Amino acid sequence: MRARLLLSHLAVVAVGMAILLVAGSRLGSIFVDAHLRSMGHMMEGMAATGMSQLEEGITTAFNRALLWATIISAVAAAAFATFSALRLLRPLEEVRRVARRLADGSYHERAPIPRDEELAALATDVNALAEALEETEQRRSRLVSEVAHELRTPVATLKGYMEGLLDGVFQPDPETLAAAVREAGRLERLASDLSSLSRAEEGQVELHLETVDLNHLVHDVTDRLRPQFDDQDVDLDVESRPPLLVVIDRDRIAQVLTNLVGNALSYTPSGGAVRVRLTPHVDTARVEVSDTGRGLTAEQLGLVFDRFYRVDRSAAGGTGIGLTIARSLARLHGGDVTASSPGIGHGSTFMLTVPIERGASRSRPR
Repeated sequence: MRARLLLSHLAVVAVGMAILLVAGSRLGSIFVDAHLRSMGHMMEGMAATGMSQLEEGITTAFNRALLWATIISAVAAAAFATFSALRLLRPLEEVRRVARRLADGSYHERAPIPRDEELAALATDVNALAEALEETEQRRSRLVSEVAHELRTPVATLKGYMEGLLDGVFQPDPETLAAAVREAGRLERLASDLSSLSRAEEGQVELHLETVDLNHLVHDVTDRLRPQFDDQDVDLDVESRPPLLVVIDRDRIAQVLTNLVGNALSYTPSGGAVRVRLTPHVDTARVEVSDTGRGLTAEQLGLVFDRFYRVDRSAAGGTGIGLTIARSLARLHGGDVTASSPGIGHGSTFMLTVPIERGASRSRPR
């Protein structure tokens, strides 16, 4: 590219030189002749040969000066063309170097921003790509670390039970075996959640869309979870409303609702209450799950949807990725899951939104 760019500049210089030389010679002779003829009237006594020699001398001097001017212009233009080509290619070479480094895995590399507007736009795009790759790599590394951390506890516990049984420290009684089964179930649940999270975040979850009465689905989910609320002495209040038809994957949205309602139960103490409220809003349907539990700080609100984040890590059950999966599934439907809280001790509200498809209200729910 460098050679082609330099040759193109030199070609422009050569064409300009040729035009300058030809035009100068032709126009110079015409102007000189005209000037000498006007002078001839003033110098009628000068011999014809003298006039001819004068004309020839002036023309020769003009052509010589024109030739030198053309050569000097060509040298200056060639130098400027070389400088311009190198000035243009240097930032391109730098962008190319950064691209090669990114391909080798050095995602921290950044291209300097040149002054030229077009080249600056190219460098900015390359830097944006580098930032995206670096963020993806950081997320991958963080996920591997988080998975290793989450697997360590149940694996270590299972290993302890097995060694205890082999050494005779533990007896193979129902209580010991049940504890081992619980840890195995925790591992199985973690593996299942990780698989669901990976497919949801990559958009590989196949949605089986159908027209569903969201009000009916909310009651199905809460009725199924109500015995757990009764056991923990937490009041579950579900508002009833007319049918609200949406086009969703029934099982996936039921999974989201189960997570939100179950999460509210986990963080609401005995004697507290959880309220589930469904409302239409413009072109979306909203399901708000509010509790009177411990609440969330502003920092926790920014972290609550992160993988493996748990507000209370001492609480039993849960893998810390349920809310991450819930949000991913909602976004696959074109909706979202958000959280809000007045602060610690004042409860929190999680809201699921899903779009109301046009014409859904005229369809029959299945």
